Amino acid sequence: MRLRITEIFLSLQGETTAVGLPTVFVRLTGCPLRCGYCDTAYAFTGGEMRSVESILAEVQGHAVSHVTVTGGEPLAQPEVHGLLGALCDAGFKVSLETSGALDVAPVDPRVNKIVDIKTPGSGEVGRNLWRNLDWCGPDDQVKFVICDRADYDWAKLKCDELKLVERVGAVLFSPSHEDLPARSLADWIVADRYPVRLQIQLHKILWGNEPGR
Repeated sequence: MRLRITEIFLSLQGETTAVGLPTVFVRLTGCPLRCGYCDTAYAFTGGEMRSVESILAEVQGHAVSHVTVTGGEPLAQPEVHGLLGALCDAGFKVSLETSGALDVAPVDPRVNKIVDIKTPGSGEVGRNLWRNLDWCGPDDQVKFVICDRADYDWAKLKCDELKLVERVGAVLFSPSHEDLPARSLADWIVADRYPVRLQIQLHKILWGNEPGR
């Protein structure tokens, strides 16, 4: 079993409720979406074919317990399910970052899913696979990248309509790095007393857009 890999690296988790924890990132190549704010377009093409065994060996060599499988869109490669299972079997705490456009039903139940819901400002709102939320529970997280006030209001509407705060472990509102000041989003959340978690990308504060960090 082989997968196309863009990079494997050790860093701090910059997002989710595990923010700040040393984490190994396994970035798969390829993505069927083209979100306007994408910061990993370098992972759309290229990469290197790797066996699950070689990926697992490199991850183990970093000697940390948290692993995040990301992309690109990792679910675009069906073999990712074998990798996720192998990482869980090896005793890692595994999270999967996915666009929300591809089916999460086959994902190993031991994996913590971080599922995007694409806002109108992303340019890909029509790609949301809403039934994915049926497979999200208290160990999973849902993320909205907010580009403007209209996105914020839309995201709140969806959270209320789908009762997301009650259904999943955390709902994350993250400002689009190029489009919306984090303070503006923070002010809106505070003014509304809205029970979501503001997420600021720690890795960008520390290292900017440098690949592999």
